[in-house]
Amino acid sequence: MNTAEDRTSAPVRGAERLSCTLDELVERARSLAAGGTRRILGITGAPGAGKSTVAQAIAEALGGQAARVGMDAFHLANQVLAAHGSRDRKGAPDTFDPWGYANLLHRLKSNREPVVYAPVFDRSLEESIGSAIPVAREVPLVITEGNYLLLDAEGWLESREQIDEVWYLDVNEDERQLRLVRRHKAFGKPHEEAEAWALGSDQRNAEVVDATRTRADLIIDLARPHSHETFAQA
Repeated sequence: MNTAEDRTSAPVRGAERLSCTLDELVERARSLAAGGTRRILGITGAPGAGKSTVAQAIAEALGGQAARVGMDAFHLANQVLAAHGSRDRKGAPDTFDPWGYANLLHRLKSNREPVVYAPVFDRSLEESIGSAIPVAREVPLVITEGNYLLLDAEGWLESREQIDEVWYLDVNEDERQLRLVRRHKAFGKPHEEAEAWALGSDQRNAEVVDATRTRADLIIDLARPHSHETFAQA
């Protein structure tokens, strides 16, 4: 990983826009997995874009050829956020540990260990659980998803250095916000609170993420045969 002295701003890559199906994304991921060395695929987009759902679908389709590791596992703990006065902004870039995420991705990319145990974020607890996802050395593709894979800031830049390709999921704004309201309600928030969170904190974070899209390798318009409820937890 680069030192502070070596660090430069994230490049603008001139992202290619692609309209495709989920099956076509699975085949692109399968090609990455067949490269002969450990590869890391990043999936990003605004809150509610479908990142987790797409990442899980690809991982399931590839079976033992892929493992899924989420950026959300590097949320700061609620008691830390409360101490910082940022509990009500949970999900903003500064409410994560980007250096911890970068270090995990570095371990996964270098693939020197027999197995790396990654943390997972439990939405029912709103907390992370450590060492919950084993990623064996033999797994050729790691899929990681999260809002800030393309953010031009310390820690996040170091994470991006470890990722071979980043796909940005682009979704209609109204649909994306409806998904967020459904997700918050599914995890226990009353409708008014769910809507306030989706249109408040989530929306501010979405605007930050949207500004990073040009740094992606692909901007994806996903054609889905299923209803939007399929992506309610995305």
